[in-house]
Amino acid sequence: MLPAQWLRASVIATIVMVSSAVLAAPTFINILTGGTSGVYYPIGVELSQIYGHEIEGAKATVQATKASVENLNLLQAGRGELALALGDSVSDAWNGVEDAGFKAPLKKLRAIAGTYSNYIQIVASADSSIKTLADLKGKRVSVGAPKSGTELNARAIFKAAGLSYDDLGKVEFLPYAESMELIKNRQLDATLQSSGLGMAAIRDLASVMKINFVPVPEEIIQKIGNAAYQPGVIPPNTYDGQTEGVPTATITNILVTQTGVSDELAYQMTKLMFDNLDRLVTAHSAAKAISLEKAPKNLPLPLHPGAEQFYKEKGLLP
Repeated sequence: MLPAQWLRASVIATIVMVSSAVLAAPTFINILTGGTSGVYYPIGVELSQIYGHEIEGAKATVQATKASVENLNLLQAGRGELALALGDSVSDAWNGVEDAGFKAPLKKLRAIAGTYSNYIQIVASADSSIKTLADLKGKRVSVGAPKSGTELNARAIFKAAGLSYDDLGKVEFLPYAESMELIKNRQLDATLQSSGLGMAAIRDLASVMKINFVPVPEEIIQKIGNAAYQPGVIPPNTYDGQTEGVPTATITNILVTQTGVSDELAYQMTKLMFDNLDRLVTAHSAAKAISLEKAPKNLPLPLHPGAEQFYKEKGLLP
C-alpha cells in the first residue's frame, strides 16, 4: 500500500473508531428520589429498571435524598436527570424563594409530568391525646428533614393554623422512618409527613401501636393562600385502625428534569413511564393516581420539549 493510501485508510479507521465510541457511549439517568421508606424511592427504583431495560445504552441509577428541595438543587447543578418533587417546592425553586431553600431561580428545571398527590399525614400516638392541630402545642413533634418539602409543608400549615415552632414543646427535623421510630419509643408525640397514601413507615407504626390522625380542615388550607395546596381526604382503612376518612391537604408531585437532558431522552422517559404505569402501581399503590390527561396541565414551570412532543402526539396539547 502506498503511503498516501495508508494514511487515508488510517484516517478513515480512526474516524470509524471515534464514531463507534460516541455511539456506544452510555446514557446516564440518575433518578433523585427521597428516603427509602417513603413513596418516591420505590417509584424511582421501578422507573430506573424500566429505563435501564427499554432505553438502549442507558445506565439508570437511583439516589436516595432528602427529597424535593435537595432534588431540585441537584437537578439545577446537573447532578441528576430526573427527580420527584412537591409542586409547591417546584414553584418556589422556579421563582427562587430563598426561605424555601433556593438562593436564586432555578431556570434549568423543566417538567416531565404531574403525577400523584402527596397527602399531609399528621400522625400522633394515641397516648399523647393529640386530636387537633391546636393539641400540638407543647408537644414533641417531628416536621421532616430541614428545608425538605415536608418541612416547608409543615411551616405553611402551622402558620395557617396560628402555630409556630416556638409553640411546640420540642421540634425534631427528621424524615419518615426516624420519626416513626421515636414515636414507637415514646420519645416523640407526633409527626407531620408529606407523602403518598399507604406510606410504609406509617403502616409499620400503625401495626404496632394505636395512633391518631390529625385532620387539616379546609379553612386552614384556604388560609395558606397557595394554589398548590388542595383539600383531600385520607380514605378510611388506609392504615390499620384508621376507620374514618381524615380531611387534610394535598399537594401534587411533579416529575422534573433539566435542560441538559436531550429532547429524545426526555421523550423516552415520559413515554415509557406512561407505557408502564401498571409496573409503577405494583411498586407503590400511590401511582394509581397518575393520569395521562392531567399530567401536562397546571404545572408551575415549562415542560421539557421532549415531554411536550409526547403530549402533543397524544392530542393533549395544541
